[in-house]
Amino acid sequence: MRLRRRLTVVIAAAALCLVAACGSDDETAGRTEIKMWSHSAGNPTEVEVIDKIIAEFNASQSEYVVEAEYFPQRAYNDAIVAAATAGDLPCLIDMDGPVMPNWAWAEAIVPLDLPTELTDKFLPSAIGKWDGKIYSIGYWDAALSILARKSALDEAGIRIPTRAQPWTRDEFDQALATLKEGGYEYPIDMGVWDVGEWWAYAYSPLLQSFGGDLIDRDTYRQAEGALNGPEAVAFGEWFQSLFTRGYASRTPSIANADFINGDVAMAWTGNWNAPAAIEALKDDVVFLPPPDLGNGPKIGGASWQWGISANCDDKQGANDYIEFSLQDKYIADFVDATGNIPATQEAAAQVEAYKPGGRLEEMVDFSRDYAVIRPPTPAYAVITNVFERTLKDIVNGADVKSSLDRAVDQIDFNIKANDGYGF
Repeated sequence: MRLRRRLTVVIAAAALCLVAACGSDDETAGRTEIKMWSHSAGNPTEVEVIDKIIAEFNASQSEYVVEAEYFPQRAYNDAIVAAATAGDLPCLIDMDGPVMPNWAWAEAIVPLDLPTELTDKFLPSAIGKWDGKIYSIGYWDAALSILARKSALDEAGIRIPTRAQPWTRDEFDQALATLKEGGYEYPIDMGVWDVGEWWAYAYSPLLQSFGGDLIDRDTYRQAEGALNGPEAVAFGEWFQSLFTRGYASRTPSIANADFINGDVAMAWTGNWNAPAAIEALKDDVVFLPPPDLGNGPKIGGASWQWGISANCDDKQGANDYIEFSLQDKYIADFVDATGNIPATQEAAAQVEAYKPGGRLEEMVDFSRDYAVIRPPTPAYAVITNVFERTLKDIVNGADVKSSLDRAVDQIDFNIKANDGYGF
């Protein structure tokens, strides 16, 4: 396949395949080979589950054999872009949810053919759509929440919010003020030690809760008014104030260590950090819904998903594999291995932490009720980079309005240069 458009994916490192799995043997000789690439090298528990699914798919029929190659995540985009440009993509690829529209727009992937009775069971954020069609689907999603020490909130007389009654902006600010007055140098870890996609995933939902956004979702042709309007400026000023008021540190320890150690009372983080918190704090850790900053609680949605490349010669076999892999038992296996949120209720019922009454049951509800998909536009590759740089400047004291105006200029220039990306 010759790409008619250029993938706008940032090249980060040289591509290097580390592991090859599921090679052919006498039992699979003569079958049609379906090649798969995944970003899971370095995550042996993920690889183990994928290998299990592949082995059971290969044993379930006699027409196809799936073979997997695993790449480190930092090299994966390089490999995909290079292969797409050369028209040499494998049939099956996984992709981060927000970049899927770029690949669909670039005609590097094709729509999936899955029964609606199957896809209807999935969390909306686990399904990747472009131009009204499903191009990708994932086994899991991730949800953000406020991890908090229950004892710290109780001692300070702070109401523990619920899904029915989350904190308002004023309540959230007052909780932070009360905890600071009670002796916490920094009441909350906002996670600004992390880099890359974390910034759009973690903080654009707070922007959206204020009423702003990364782009005008009515047209997808400009960020003007969405990312620099009054609501966005109010968000930027509030977010900056978390650091200027001393509620959050600009240099927290990585991986929520400050929360585990008791240096902060709360942490804005994802469900993937919940198991460590539960192990360390037992029943003293509670998982709070995001605050309602004016337009309802919001969190990010859409994580790694599977799709089929456009130059695949055996799309039916690739599609058959994806459909086979979406069984609830495999989703439950993947969640057990990663700690992330199962994409179906049926799978959740098979996982101790997420089943009814489980410690993380509400995380599924957070994802279903609050998740906002990052803008499904090929421009997202630029948007996320610009937003990260801009918000880091704001955290470090830059003028909010002029910083957001510059961000809008950069994003809108890119969209215009690409003729609106088809919108």
